[in-house]
Amino acid sequence: MSADTRPVYGLRQSLRTAILVSSIVSLLFGLAILIWPVKSAAAITILVAIYTLVGGLLNLVYGIASKGTGGWMRAGLIALGLLFIAAGVVAVADLGETTLLLAVFVTTLLGIAWIFEGVVSLFSLGGRDTAWEGSERGHKGWTVFFAIVSILAGIALILSPLLTALWLWIFVGATLVVFGIIGIFRAAALGK
Repeated sequence: MSADTRPVYGLRQSLRTAILVSSIVSLLFGLAILIWPVKSAAAITILVAIYTLVGGLLNLVYGIASKGTGGWMRAGLIALGLLFIAAGVVAVADLGETTLLLAVFVTTLLGIAWIFEGVVSLFSLGGRDTAWEGSERGHKGWTVFFAIVSILAGIALILSPLLTALWLWIFVGATLVVFGIIGIFRAAALGK
């Protein structure tokens, strides 16, 4: 092997390793979601609760220890810290309910976002896209179609957030498995 090909080979091996490791992690997380959907969702809720607890502790410490900060700012940081700590403790104490609440909250926000995106798409029809000559003609039908699908999907999410959360979670798991398998084949192909 010549000196000129070693860096390229080393870079390719590093890329192969990165793709292989991330693909295996993706595959394992996807399988965990598909095999244990409720437990894996609870694990995500625990991570959010830990993040909330740590954030609350940091705000509390900063509010107490920061002598140069104004009184209202310190009081606000202390109150925010205590609120985050209480939320984290409640989340851990009743993990099942918190997991359901988080799932409903996320899917409801996603539904609202999709409705909003559809409405914005419909309002965009009034504008003129001058990036390409004649572009204002071809995209209107697709824009209306996209807007209708987006609004209907958003309404479906809002009407049944828990069922939708379950299907979205299973979809995420299946997607991670597929990406993991594809990534493993990509990494194997880079080794040749």
